[in-house]
Amino acid sequence: VQLQASGGGLVQAGGSLRLSCAASGRTFSGYTVGWFRQAPGKQREFVAAIRINGGHTYHTDSVKGRFTISRDNAKNTVYLQMNTLKPEDTAVYYCACSRTVIISQVGAVGAYNNWGQGTLVTVSS
Repeated sequence: VQLQASGGGLVQAGGSLRLSCAASGRTFSGYTVGWFRQAPGKQREFVAAIRINGGHTYHTDSVKGRFTISRDNAKNTVYLQMNTLKPEDTAVYYCACSRTVIISQVGAVGAYNNWGQGTLVTVSS
């Protein structure tokens, strides 16, 4: 499966963006899809994930209440709605997927074997 992330941009603090992760080549059925981000000079970190079958979602604590991951199975797309953005949310955001992610590893970079290119989110203060 090939992943295409889009939707990044420049936004003021307090604003919103919606990122999209579109799959091609095959459907997301049976996959766990995650969003990760990497700020300059920092390690890639987990943001959110969703199990396509069943729709269970996971969000890291720093984005709970502000970011929401969702899916549209008909469009084979996963979204990350980001509200109340903060300057510290500035990063390159990546989507990734895998069929073999277990719950205890849902936030682990190494648990995902398909990665899309990143999309840059810049939040100005």
